[in-house]
Amino acid sequence: MSALDPNRPSDLPVLLPFALPKDRPAARLRPAHLWLLAGLALVALPAWAQGGAAALSPLEVVIKWAPLLLTGFAFNVAISLMAMAIGTVAGIGLGLAMLAEGWILPRLAWCVTQVFRNVPWLVLLFFVMFLVPFQITVFGLRVPLPDWVKATFGFSLPVMANVAEIVRGAVRSVPNTQWEAAESLAFTRRQTMWRIILPQCAKRMLPPWMNVYSLIAMATVQASIVGVTEMLTLTAQVHAAEGGRPELFAPLYGFALLCFFLYCYPIDRFTAALERRFETR
Repeated sequence: MSALDPNRPSDLPVLLPFALPKDRPAARLRPAHLWLLAGLALVALPAWAQGGAAALSPLEVVIKWAPLLLTGFAFNVAISLMAMAIGTVAGIGLGLAMLAEGWILPRLAWCVTQVFRNVPWLVLLFFVMFLVPFQITVFGLRVPLPDWVKATFGFSLPVMANVAEIVRGAVRSVPNTQWEAAESLAFTRRQTMWRIILPQCAKRMLPPWMNVYSLIAMATVQASIVGVTEMLTLTAQVHAAEGGRPELFAPLYGFALLCFFLYCYPIDRFTAALERRFETR
C-alpha cells in the first residue's frame, strides 16, 4: 500500500462532523460556531464529572467513606457505654429499693421498674428528647444539653429498670441460710447486704448485665431518628452524597451491620462462656 499523499483530499482525516463539497474549500470557524462549542463544553463537563463520580464501585465507596462511618460507630459505642454506666448505678439503687423494708418504698420502686421495663425504648427516647430542655441553669451558669446527652439519658432509663430487676432476682436467688447465718453473727441488714449477699450476687448478675449492654449497643441506632449524628445518620448522608444510587444501599448499610455484628457477637460469646462457667460451680 502506498503512503498517504497530503495533496490528495481523500487521504486527509475528516475533522469536521459534516462533509464539505469537493468544489468548496473548508470554511473558517465563525464566532457563532465558537459560542456553540463553548456551550456544548459547559453542558458536557458536569455530565462527565458526574459520570466519573458514579464510576466508583460500591466497594470503593465503602472504602472511601469507611473512616467517617467508623467515627460514627465509635460514637454509638460511646453512647452505649455512658448509658450503661448511668443505668447500672441507678439500677442498683432501684433494685435495692425494691428489697428494702417497709411498704411504700418497695412498691414505688417496683412501679418505676415495671414502667420503664415495659415501655418501648424509642418512646422513652422521644420522651427525654422533647421534655428535657436544651439547657439548664445551675448557680447562674447555663449548661447546654445537646441531643446526644439527652439520648444517653433516654437509653439509660431502660438500662436502669433492667438492672434493677437483675439485682432483685440475684438477691432473691441467694439461699435464706446466708441471711440467717449473718443474723446469728449479729450483722445488721445493711452489713449483710453489702458484705455477704451482694458479693455472691456478682457472678449471677454479670451474664444478664452483659446481655442488656448488647441490647443497648444495638439500640443506639435509634438515636438517628431524633437527630443524633451517629453511624446510621452518617450512612444516610454518605448515600446522599454519592448521588443516592440504589446499588449503594446494601454495601453501605451492610457495612454498618458488619460493624455492630463484630462488636456484639464477641460479647454474646463471652456471656455464654460466663454462664457455662458459673453454672458448673
